[in-house]
Amino acid sequence: MSSSAILPANQKRRINTLRVVMLVMIPLVLFTRPGLPLYGGLMDFIESVGMLLVIGGVLGRFWSILYIGSRKNALVMRDGPYSICRHPLYLFSTISVFGFGLMLGSLVLTMVMTALIFYVLNDIASKEEQFLRSEFGPAYEEYAAVTPRIMPKFSQFSSPATVTFDTGTLRRNFFDALVFLSLLPIGEMTEHFKDIGALPTFPLF
Repeated sequence: MSSSAILPANQKRRINTLRVVMLVMIPLVLFTRPGLPLYGGLMDFIESVGMLLVIGGVLGRFWSILYIGSRKNALVMRDGPYSICRHPLYLFSTISVFGFGLMLGSLVLTMVMTALIFYVLNDIASKEEQFLRSEFGPAYEEYAAVTPRIMPKFSQFSSPATVTFDTGTLRRNFFDALVFLSLLPIGEMTEHFKDIGALPTFPLF
């Protein structure tokens, strides 16, 4: 199949799909609470781990953008985060959502949100790869044969000593980072309103 027969994935559709998924999850975030109480230091520890994962996910997205920059769909990037998986932006987005779930203290909610986001992002990645395979042919097939799609393979990390990046692309992705960073105050405010009884909730372990 020629590269002209397949167009790059519609990024606006990708963003809108993720927005719909987030809207679906809002009721679960607002109106559930941990089915088993977690007291004192354990809950604080889980929340702290969740916060660190959210921040780590944001930093990971910036790390990925430093490498791919404005070259997305223009070459087969195999360095840095792209050496451990083919779609590191989606990996770190999933990590941020997992961290947000931990902040809320519910194992079921964490698993549901993470699985849903991972499913959507994996499907989007599959559609994006249709273009990449048609555009780059054997070069992308070789890359895909040894590099997992989203789940990382850290043992094959590699990177050149010097990396150049596009400041415009990094600046545009700053707003995506703000969306993920907003999970931190949203999680804290949600828990506060639940604690004072301002939100009706049902238990979800």
